[in-house]
Amino acid sequence: MDVTPIIPAGRQVIESYGPRGFKVSGIAYDGAILVMPLASQAWAPQTMAEVTLASFAPILAPGEVEILLLGCGRRMMLVPAELRQALRGHGIVTDAMDTGAACRTYNVLLAEDRRVAAALLPLM
Repeated sequence: MDVTPIIPAGRQVIESYGPRGFKVSGIAYDGAILVMPLASQAWAPQTMAEVTLASFAPILAPGEVEILLLGCGRRMMLVPAELRQALRGHGIVTDAMDTGAACRTYNVLLAEDRRVAAALLPLM
């Protein structure tokens, strides 16, 4: 039985991650990254302390994203309550976890055709 998720064509699939960056749909990115179903881009924050609501500007359009996975690096960290509430005000539920778990969860939710994004810090 094949248990590999079927990802719709043209979607951004996270292929690998490590201490320096990520590989998404065949393209290598150094540093932090913001992955959305149809596009990926470098992400300015390099630590959790630098993450603000403005960091998420590319996903704040209404209906763009319903789930945001926040990959905190090697260890899961708490998202400040005010940031979590601000994102909720935009209709986005935030789930923070270590970066590896965020990458795996993103790919599963993408295969389910969910409106998901992943904001990922490298494993530093």
